[in-house]
This record gives sequence, structure tokens and C-alpha cells, in this order.
Amino acid sequence: MTIETEHTVEPLDELKDALQEGNKQQLETLCNTLSPSETARAVLRLDSEDQTQLLTLLEPKDAAEVITTIPEEEAAHFIEELPTDQAAPIIEELRSNHQADLLNYLTESKAEQILESLSTENASEIKQLMTYPEDTAGSLMITEYLAYPEHFNVDDVLADLRQQGETYADYAIQYAYVISKAGKLMGVLRLRDLLLSVKTSPIEKLMISNPLCLKDHAHLNELQDFFNQYAFLGVPVVSDDNVLVGIVSRFAVEEAVKQKANKIFLKVSGIVGGEEYRSMSLFSRSSRRLSWLSVNIVLNIVAASVIAFYQDTLEKAITLAVFLPIISDMSGCSGNQAVAVSMRELSLGLVRPKELWRVFSKEAAIGIVNGIVLGCLLGGVALLWKGNPYLGLVVGGALATNTLLAVCLGGSIPLVLRRLKVDPALASGPLLTTITDMCGFFFVLSFATIVLSKISG
Repeated sequence: MTIETEHTVEPLDELKDALQEGNKQQLETLCNTLSPSETARAVLRLDSEDQTQLLTLLEPKDAAEVITTIPEEEAAHFIEELPTDQAAPIIEELRSNHQADLLNYLTESKAEQILESLSTENASEIKQLMTYPEDTAGSLMITEYLAYPEHFNVDDVLADLRQQGETYADYAIQYAYVISKAGKLMGVLRLRDLLLSVKTSPIEKLMISNPLCLKDHAHLNELQDFFNQYAFLGVPVVSDDNVLVGIVSRFAVEEAVKQKANKIFLKVSGIVGGEEYRSMSLFSRSSRRLSWLSVNIVLNIVAASVIAFYQDTLEKAITLAVFLPIISDMSGCSGNQAVAVSMRELSLGLVRPKELWRVFSKEAAIGIVNGIVLGCLLGGVALLWKGNPYLGLVVGGALATNTLLAVCLGGSIPLVLRRLKVDPALASGPLLTTITDMCGFFFVLSFATIVLSKISG
């Protein structure tokens, strides 16, 4: 009996075959049936020419769907490769917040060419969105929403919905908004109330007056707090003079929080200059890593110079070499815990850079407790191993002292860097590592020098 195994064709192979044949219909079918992650994985593994061909063959709406599955930095690279007359229709199919984000990644000349190809109204909206700082309500909001003048009645609104149905089909509609002649937010109109009311009823009588809203400059932390407090799917965004300018969805805020956490993780891990994907060029990936590693090697040489200075002590008490990496590593771990807490509190607005003494004193308390416990543990190990109480005192005392220093610095460095307008996520790690290594080596070797006759031999 012959057992037949089913041969599964990989999405990447299917895409390549369809591109080779120039089969537009098959490409559209693939892009509409694959999951977003499968689409992104397949498209990112195509070579540059195939990626350009794919976006060229697809209808702008389908090409825009593909673009939304890909990280924005990579998507911008695709758009850069396209002629402006092909790139502009794709950009036009994206949601307003995606349009602004993507254009911010493009070169200035390319972004300007695309904006000139769009309608005046659309280009004006995108330019406004591009001016908002990152992680604010203005940068996350969409401008596709339903808003009607306060003098409209139910029939006026229903007539507009029928006439513009095709346009509104792509909107994430939950509510309609009532605005004044000057565009100021007056109220929120539930679609259920609209459909079940008499046609001649003024929408001003049906709306929920003085709705909750947020300013366009509200920070991501404020948005996160708002959605934690209220079970809304979205919130209207207004300017300082209460003019309705957009809507921020719960999903957009959740995604922004995840992206911010990911960026901090990458910076702490030494990936400089934004996100890194293996589909990027070798030069781009190498430069992002080396910019951090090259600084780190200089800092490590500085730390190692302490060992060179105490070379005679180390030669006479070579046993200390076993404990040097333990002390530097444990102190580094303690310091990084303090860095993590400060970074988190800074991001949530729970601590300010000027509260340096408060953070320092809080960390000093925990540094004393943890330092004594860890120092006793390591000192006890040294005593049991060599039977020399002086060796135990040296390594235990060095670990306790360096732990205290590490947590005090780890809690304080992010605040100092933020005050100096330096990114604490990027610089805190290398600075802390260098200082804890250097001081750890110094404490061990200087303490050992004092009692060298008791531990040498």
C-alpha cells in the first residue's frame, strides 16, 4: 500500500510563481487569503525587484493591505522604490494615521512628491498629522469619522449615510459626532438612537452632550489611563479650542504601548536606530549593532584598566580572579533591576527627573539590605572553599559595597540622563555596566591589598 503525503506549497513559493507568470488574479487571491503574518513573512523574503513588481501588479487597495502587514520602516523602503504615480494611490488607500506614519519614514523629497500628487484636502490633513509628536493623541488618531452640524435632523444624517455609503464602508464607525458651525465638539450620537428616532427629530436633541474627550497633545500615558478607566472602543480628540480633529481607538493605543515597550527593549539590548529585521541590508543591521558595541568595548577597556593597575595584588592572590566576574555580574544585575524600575516609572510619569534624591534614598535602603545578604552568601562560599575568613571578608565586603553603589546609580542614572535630554533606555545600560565593573574590580583588589599578607600564598 502506498501512502501519499500531501505537498504543501509555501506562500513565498506561491508568490514567486505568480510574480514570474505576472498572474495578477492569483496575486490578489493570495494576498486576500493569507494571514497578515504569512503575508508579511512572504513579502519580506522577496528580493527588491519582486517586491516592487508585486505592489505594481496589485490594485492600490490590495497593495495598501499588503503594506499594512509590514513594519512601517520596511514598508517605507518599498514605497521609496516605487514611482510617485504608483506610490501615491497606495498611500491614498491607507488610514490617515498610517499615511502620516509612513510618510514620516520616507525621505523628505519623496514624501513631498507624494503629497503633491494627493488631493489638496487629503495632503493638508496628512501634513497636520505629521506635525504631532510621537506617542500623542494627535499622532495616533484617525481623521475618518462621521461628524454632522448641530442643526441637522435624523433624515439629513440618514440621507448622507446613503449617499456616502461606499466611502463610509471602510470607516470603523461606532458613533457619529455632533459639531458646531466652528467645528467644536457638541455631543456624541449613538447610531441606535439615530435609527430608532423620528426622521424630523433634531440630532441636537438625541446627542449625548459634553462627551468625554482628550486633547490632541495628550501623551500616550494619559491615553492608556483613559482606556483603563473607561470601556470605550474609541475617544474623540479635540484641539485646545475644542475643535474635533480626530478619533483615537483603543486598539491604536494598545499597539502604541506595545511598540514603545519593544523600542525600549531593543535600545536596552543595544539595537540603535530603530527596529531591526533580518530582511534589512547587511550594512544597516551591522551599523545599528556596532554603534553600541564599539562604545561598549571602549568602556570595558576602561574597566579592565583597574585590573591592570592592581596586577601585583592579583598575582599574589590569584584566587581573587575566580570572584571578580561574580561580583561584577551580580552588581550589574542589581543595578539593572533599579534601572528597569526607574525606566518604568519615568514612562508612566510616576517619577520626575528632579526627584533624584528620593530615588537615590529609596534605592540606598534596598541596596544595603540586598548587599549584606548577597555579601554574606558569597563571603560564606569563599570561607567554605578556602577556609580563609579574610578572603570571605574581602569578596563579601566588595559585593555588598558594589551592590549598594550599583542600585543607587541604577535608579539615578535614567533620571540624570532624562534631565540632560539623553535617551536613558540607550545610555543607562553601558554606563551602569562600566561603572559596576570598574568599581567591583576596584573594591575587591583594594580590599585585598589591605589584607594581602592574610590571603596570599
